[in-house]
Amino acid sequence: MTHKRINSNLIPKRMLSQDPFSQWLGVEIIEVEKGRCKVGMTVRKEMLNSMGKAHGGISYSLADTAFGFSANTHGKYAVSIETSINHIEALEEGDYITAEAVTDIVKTRVGFNIVEVKRGEDIVALFKGVVYRTSKDWEE
Repeated sequence: MTHKRINSNLIPKRMLSQDPFSQWLGVEIIEVEKGRCKVGMTVRKEMLNSMGKAHGGISYSLADTAFGFSANTHGKYAVSIETSINHIEALEEGDYITAEAVTDIVKTRVGFNIVEVKRGEDIVALFKGVVYRTSKDWEE
């Protein structure tokens, strides 16, 4: 039996369908192409911290989702091995934010990614991720 590799643009949709946490966040896929993915979501009341601002884990999680989706568009299962974030602006309930993996550098099995988290046109966080691409293909 032969397996067909899945179209790389469909991988993030498949991943989201199997990701209860990103579904809880309300993540929607906005754009996908090989090596790039943009996702968005709205900050809800249950995502706020004790200061009435979005918990830092919210923008981190959205960026991590964009990072993972983007890294997997190369057709191989890719897993995160290191990530970090710089929070630039606080987020409020009702803010709609996007995260776009804008840089994807592939070096053998290791990939390097930069994700911009924005509210409108303003960058509110910068995320950096390193991914390991396994030898396992995404299949239909």
